[in-house]
Amino acid sequence: MTVTASSASRAAEILSRPVALNGLTVPNRIVMAPMTRRFSPGGVPGEDVRSYYARRAAAGVGLVVTEGTYVGHESAGSSDRVPRFHGEEQLAGWARVAEAVHAAGGTIVPQLWHIGMVRKQGDAPYADAPAVGPSGIRVDGTEGTGKAMTQRDLDDVIGAFAEAAAAAERIGFDGVELHGAHGYLLDQFLWAGTNRRTDAYGGDAVARTKFAAEIVAAVRETVSPDFPVIFRYSQWKQEAYDARLAETPEELEAILTPLAAAGVDAFHASTRRYWLPEFEGSDLNLAGWTKKLTGRPTITVGSVGLDGDFIRGFMGEGAPVQGIDNLLDRLERDEFDLVAVGRALLQDPQWAAKVLGDRFEELKPYDVAALKTLS
Repeated sequence: MTVTASSASRAAEILSRPVALNGLTVPNRIVMAPMTRRFSPGGVPGEDVRSYYARRAAAGVGLVVTEGTYVGHESAGSSDRVPRFHGEEQLAGWARVAEAVHAAGGTIVPQLWHIGMVRKQGDAPYADAPAVGPSGIRVDGTEGTGKAMTQRDLDDVIGAFAEAAAAAERIGFDGVELHGAHGYLLDQFLWAGTNRRTDAYGGDAVARTKFAAEIVAAVRETVSPDFPVIFRYSQWKQEAYDARLAETPEELEAILTPLAAAGVDAFHASTRRYWLPEFEGSDLNLAGWTKKLTGRPTITVGSVGLDGDFIRGFMGEGAPVQGIDNLLDRLERDEFDLVAVGRALLQDPQWAAKVLGDRFEELKPYDVAALKTLS
């Protein structure tokens, strides 16, 4: 990759601009994308987790979005090594993480997560808990051993998200991100492929948004008015990369409008390659369309700084470094507001410092061996 001095200086200038998310001022435009690690035995984030996030904040990441953390519902997860956002010991560990990130000059939000029908019978941390979802259907169309959620189930999960958000504010986090992407529970309600309900929570696009909007509203009511609520969503799903919530901007607007009205302060639009247009007739990507349709700040993500999407990375493929001039062009014209970086930051905790410090020549191709350390 060749980067001129002028383009490097441009990167530093554009990415260094602060941005407001409700009452939070993020010091620059670089976000650490959420990436599941399974480095928290018993669901408790330890000193290695604290160091992992603090190192990246110290190197210039403006906003850290943590790996997905399970809310306090027994069916929320499938591993005893993924951190939880409930329980005294777990929250004490997270409080130390937030403190360390703040001491390093960054801001941090936890990603609150319920996996829904992705869960398999017998999975930890609660082996007897069933998989639950809107219709008891998995992303691949099979029914498995899960069950369709009753109103009691819906209310319990809404309460669990609200309680986790309140805990986040209480222990010193700067906001929360609700995981509504990639075929997990909230996304299972948003997508017609997994939501076949005939009650108020199923049917057209607006009805399928009802459950997620109720979670947003409950969170909004539980936290302070200026406490940021971010909502992450995607078109693609695990096991269904070509799935789409919306085929047109009008369909997307029908989904996003109730979420914005319920209290979402910013949207995190997850794509595999940020540079691809979302709909025909426009160069806007998913984050760009989201900002245009809702007026809310947006975070883009998808193979930033690398030539090759993360799916191939998990299959063992590396990826060469890619320039970010296209990304900077889009930021300059306000297509989106922040840029989430995944694999590049996973491999190199100093990635933000190198980009902000005009040290592009020090960037290295992605090596899948980075997945074995995650330090």
